[in-house]
Amino acid sequence: MLFALSGCGASDGRNEGHSPASTSTSTSASVVRNGPAFGLTEDNADLLWNPSVAAPTGGASFRTARAGLTALHPTYMRLLIDWAALQPRAGESPTLAAAVDGCARSVGPCGPYGGLRAELAAIASQQRGAPGSFQVVLDIFGAPPWAALSARGCELAGATPFARPLQPDAIAAYRKLIASLLALGASVGVPLEWWSPWNEPNDPRFISPQRAACGEQTALSPTVYAQLARAMFSELRAHGGTHHEILGELNDLQFDSPHTTSVGDFVAALPRDVLCLGTVWSIHDYAARPRSGPAPDGVSALERALEVRGGCATLAPIWVTESGAGAPHPGRPRPVGSTDERAGCEALAIQLQRWYRDPRVAVVFQYSFREDPAFPVGLLSADLGHVYPSYGLWRAYVRARVRGASPPTPARGCA
Repeated sequence: MLFALSGCGASDGRNEGHSPASTSTSTSASVVRNGPAFGLTEDNADLLWNPSVAAPTGGASFRTARAGLTALHPTYMRLLIDWAALQPRAGESPTLAAAVDGCARSVGPCGPYGGLRAELAAIASQQRGAPGSFQVVLDIFGAPPWAALSARGCELAGATPFARPLQPDAIAAYRKLIASLLALGASVGVPLEWWSPWNEPNDPRFISPQRAACGEQTALSPTVYAQLARAMFSELRAHGGTHHEILGELNDLQFDSPHTTSVGDFVAALPRDVLCLGTVWSIHDYAARPRSGPAPDGVSALERALEVRGGCATLAPIWVTESGAGAPHPGRPRPVGSTDERAGCEALAIQLQRWYRDPRVAVVFQYSFREDPAFPVGLLSADLGHVYPSYGLWRAYVRARVRGASPPTPARGCA
């Protein structure tokens, strides 16, 4: 495995040119001066430690990969909070320091670590070395079985409590989860300023059912999401301090179906007060390469939907909280060979150039650093033995941004 690690200062990503209001109803426009900041999703604590700090490790592969991650100097680090895994039994506190095997869905190398507490401790080591970087973004999902409603409505075969709406009395437990996360951040010394109420609420894998009946036009998910967003807003405000709620976290679905809700219809159905709970909106937008027709453009779909709603949403900054390149249809198994890897990288480079020209796009996150075998769009293979061309593209992008230069072209960034 080879990384080019020279010549990139740790000052990248500061002075982002936008300052969203802290859990308030005010609105501020975003001015992106050097193009979108870079963010990264990665949950493995062994990969998050600053290389200068002695840390638990699964071996040499982790040490090399850790240096490669640090060289990207992400401004934001997005952590996925699987509530169902953290609190499987009612009446027990979330297990925020439980042992994790450190594998990539059973793929080695593995290096055990102590859950979210270890992840935040590793991030603290990065923040000490480069203040302003590795700002934590928490994205919650997954209803524990005891907290979820029973099956109903138009569900896909195999649907589980994980995606079902919460029982009314479980909202209090959701708020306690947020409080426990805030307490953990304070104990480790890592500010937890950025929060997303629920992942991909317009997708049945995360909120199900989307409709009360398969022939029903009205979507249920905006109402379910609104309840979570309000609960998060109230809990963050009750604790005081600086906290920002990121609204949306939407799958870039362009059309409705019995089981899904498009970006436009989801935003259109949200109660007006929810539109003002935060000043940042987020979308997932991967580098697709369809055989015919243009690739979906999730950012534009979200911008149009927000402009239609007006008011607080009109000029809200957009964060692309998941992006990346893999197979022509992102998430499916990667075709074998360097030619397809480069084609995916070039598609991502084209997206980056478009987002660079869009003053509303303030941050773009790569999902993920280490490949997730269930959604293979990472920068390193799951076994940490192969670096995809997209790593070099992001490295070149970060360097260009430090200089105030435009993003690399596909040809140069994916060479």
